[in-house]
Parts: sequence; C-alpha cells; structure tokens
Amino acid sequence: MFIGHYAAAFAIKATDSKLSLGLLFLAVQFVDILFFPLTLMGIERFSLIENYTESTHFNLEYMPYSHSLAAAFFWALLIFTLFNIKMSLNFMNKNKSALLLGLAILSHWFFDLIVHTPDLPLLTDTGHKLGFGLWNNALLTYLLEALFIIAGLIFYMRKTKRKTRLTIYGLPLFVIILLLINLINIFGPLSASDNAESVALSATFAYFVFAGLAHWLDINRKSVT
Repeated sequence: MFIGHYAAAFAIKATDSKLSLGLLFLAVQFVDILFFPLTLMGIERFSLIENYTESTHFNLEYMPYSHSLAAAFFWALLIFTLFNIKMSLNFMNKNKSALLLGLAILSHWFFDLIVHTPDLPLLTDTGHKLGFGLWNNALLTYLLEALFIIAGLIFYMRKTKRKTRLTIYGLPLFVIILLLINLINIFGPLSASDNAESVALSATFAYFVFAGLAHWLDINRKSVT
C-alpha cells in the first residue's frame, strides 16, 4: 500500500492538533523509509519483476527488520519512548502524542496486510508470513487506497479550519496529485531504466517531499475547538 497509509496520518492529526501532519506522513511510512535504505545496504532485499502482481512490480524477498510484525511493534515502541522523552508538553498530552505517533508507525503493517501477498513476516523471514493479497486485483487496490485517503482527508478537514485561502484547496489538490501518482504507480508499466537501487532512492526522496508538503499545508490550518 502507498497513499492509503496517509489516511492514518490525517485521522491522527485530526485528533491531536499538536502533532505535525508532516511528521505523521513520515511516521505512517516509517517502515518503508527504513526498508529502502536497508535494501541499499544489502540487509533487506527486493527485486523488480514486470507485473509481479496486478498492482505492483515489487517482489519483496527479505524484510524482517522493517516489515515483520515484531519489527513494527519494536519501531513503534522505540519512537514512542524517544518522543515521550523529547517532548516538552504537559504529562498527559506528551504521552498521548507519543502514543499516537507510535500507532501511526504501527498502522503501516496492518494497512500492508490487506494488500500484500503473503510476504509479511511475523518474527523472522523464515517463519510464517501473512498478506491478504489484494495486490492481485489492481482496480480494487486503487479504489481502496483512494477511499482510505479521501476519508482521512474529509475527517481532517472537518476537524480543522483554514487560516488562509490556500488551505481551502491546497490539501484537496495535494490528495488529487497523490491519487494521480498512485494511478501511475499501480497501472503503469515497469520502465526499462528502473532498477532496485533507483527505485529505493526515488521512493525515499518522495516520502520526504510529500511529508514536507503536508507539513507546509497543515501549518496554515488550525484545529476546530
């Protein structure tokens, strides 16, 4: 799953105005942001196979440190602990924000579970793997991700209000752009120039660009009290 993960970021931001939407965009993709550098270092592996499933060219071969259920809980707990220590809010809000950030990280695994083929480890890569396999149906995959992110955006927009005119159209336009990118991502062919290294670099770069745009658009809105 790609843009569907951002639904969790929008929903969590709507419930805790102190968290940055940009930070949440990074949190819900943290597992993938970790995965791609690990592949560049040879620690985890994926390969590109044209139409490996209807929705993706990715053959995810080895990823216990980023995509196992145990790893997802570990990274969520680690970020929760570090964020709890770092934040300078009052005790109650500090714990709430840290918990929500940890849940944002953990959400990635459960969203992935819906679409992945059985390639998500529980603990180690040699053990049992899960995945409901929606990637085998490209249209349903695209529609589900679109439904998730649009629902998340609507919930967020209802819980916040604009500070500037830009924010009336900025975030909806941003989501439309993400939907168009995902259209190409799911239905587009594998380019002859694509390889695992270039995809890992471009995907990691894209996650940070999207997070930066989300942060910029979010700071121009405020919570509805």
